[in-house]
Amino acid sequence: MEGFLVALAVSFGVIFVAELGDKSQLMALTFATRFKPVPVLIGITVATAVVHLASVAIGYGLGAALPTEWISLVAGLAFLGFGAWTLRGDTLTEEEKRKAEKTSKSAIVAVSVAFFLAELGDKTMLATITLATQYGWFGTWLGSTIGMVAADALAILVGRMLGRKLPEKTIKYGAAVLFAICGLWLILEAVAQLT
Repeated sequence: MEGFLVALAVSFGVIFVAELGDKSQLMALTFATRFKPVPVLIGITVATAVVHLASVAIGYGLGAALPTEWISLVAGLAFLGFGAWTLRGDTLTEEEKRKAEKTSKSAIVAVSVAFFLAELGDKTMLATITLATQYGWFGTWLGSTIGMVAADALAILVGRMLGRKLPEKTIKYGAAVLFAICGLWLILEAVAQLT
C-alpha cells in the first residue's frame, strides 16, 4: 500500500506541475469558453485516462526489462529535459484554437478526441512513462490522470473566475525548477547505485 501511495503522490505532483502552462491547459480554457465546465472535464478525464494507461504500460514494461540504476539515470536526464521544455513553453496553434472553438460535436466527444491527440508525445505523456519505470503502474496511472485533470480544472476555474490565467512566467519557472530538482535527485540516486 505504501508503494501505491508514493506512486500516486509523486505522479500527481509531477504531472500537475508539468501541466501548468501546457498547451492542453490552454485547450481546456478554450473549450470552457464554448462548453460548460463539467463536460469539458469529463472529456479531459477520458482522454487522459486512456493516454496515461498506455504510458504506464510502456513505462512499466521498460522498468521490468532494464536495470533500475540506468533507468534512474535516464529518468533524471529526462526530467532535466522536461524542465528545459517547460521553460521553452507551449502555445496553441491557430488550427488547434479553431478546433477547440468551432467544434459542433458533443462537448465530451470533442474534448476527448482533441485532448487524446494533443497528449500523444506530449511532455506529460513522456513524464508518465518515466514515472512508471520507477513506481507501480496503478498508482502512477491514477496519480498522473488526477494530476492532469486537477491542473486543467484549475485553469478552467481560474480562467472563468478571473478572466485570465495565472502569471505564465511564475508557472513556467516554478515547474522548470521542480523538474530540475526531481531530475537531479534521480541522477544522484542512480550514481550512488552505480558506484
